[in-house]
Amino acid sequence: MTYQDSLDRIIKEIVVPGAESVDRSRSFPREAVAAMAEAGLLSLTVPTEYGGGGEGLRAATVVVRQLSAACGSTAMVTMMHYSAVAALAATARADELREIAAGRHLSTLAFSETGSRSHFWAPVSTATEDGDEVRLNARKSWVTSAGHADSYVWSSRPLTEAGAMSLWLVRAGAEGLSVGAEFDGLGLRGNDSRPVTGAGVRVPRTALLGVDGTGLDLALTAVLPWFLLLNAAASVGLMQAVTREAAEHLVRTRLGHLDQSLAQQPESRAVLARMRIETDRTRALVDSTLTAVEQGADDAQLLVLEVKAAADGSAAEVADLAMTVCGGAAFRKELGIERRFRDSRAARVMAPTTSALLDFVGRALCGLPLLDGPAR
Repeated sequence: MTYQDSLDRIIKEIVVPGAESVDRSRSFPREAVAAMAEAGLLSLTVPTEYGGGGEGLRAATVVVRQLSAACGSTAMVTMMHYSAVAALAATARADELREIAAGRHLSTLAFSETGSRSHFWAPVSTATEDGDEVRLNARKSWVTSAGHADSYVWSSRPLTEAGAMSLWLVRAGAEGLSVGAEFDGLGLRGNDSRPVTGAGVRVPRTALLGVDGTGLDLALTAVLPWFLLLNAAASVGLMQAVTREAAEHLVRTRLGHLDQSLAQQPESRAVLARMRIETDRTRALVDSTLTAVEQGADDAQLLVLEVKAAADGSAAEVADLAMTVCGGAAFRKELGIERRFRDSRAARVMAPTTSALLDFVGRALCGLPLLDGPAR
């Protein structure tokens, strides 16, 4: 059975039937995540030498896009896990990668902090030597899967070396680690995104990912392309779903006084066409960015910076159009459009935010460094 076969089955049997409940009750999609772990989908991008599927970023975007079309929360959990796996693979964390390959480990990123908010590249959390161990102190603001992950890819200021940050692998059961109140948000309500506090969390020095002080380079080169492209893929999946649902609503809903369906109204068809065009345009950008990354094209980095910002805006626009063209019916939860509308609002404020990415793109076009000051 291919990974696509497994994905199709899990989406059909678990993700789609549970999506509305996950959103309504703010429940973590535990059954879907467990099924993906058992089917090898959580280890899809783990290198084969550690027992994983050995697939790359393109396969991961397929998984996240198709999950997002069914349930944004499940897609978000998977997206953050794949992004964390990218850091673990880049630093050859054999034990954790083998656990993921065995279906026993869910990971996530813990970058954003209360002190520096969405400026993930400027952590205020600290790492301090304590004999043979290191003490980590932090107030992480939004951590997906916080109450369910087995580990966190954790950022802090460097231990002793110069640089913007260091990255650590922190196990969920570490003493001094606490998870905040349950997430009750506008959208992506089942992704269990909560604050996580580290109060003198002791980790071995071997928890350091890479070299002290080089965490920003690792985040930008190994993690960020995965996060940005997977986020964009999730936006495309949402757009495809909301466009399909809007079309189905227009076809089946009738205007009795005209004896016509809404689909027979030219203005409704025009809005639907705009939705499809924007969806296809965004999917084409994701595909071209993937190709540029795979081929090492000169403009690959620029496209990676562009793709999330473009997709975030497009998803919000298409969801807006769906709410408009379907009228009052779209405000009812049974259509699924209202849920996608709320989910579409989240991506723009995920670090790096759309405004930050637009600044990065502008800096790149002007030949300026992406970040000012000592961070770069």
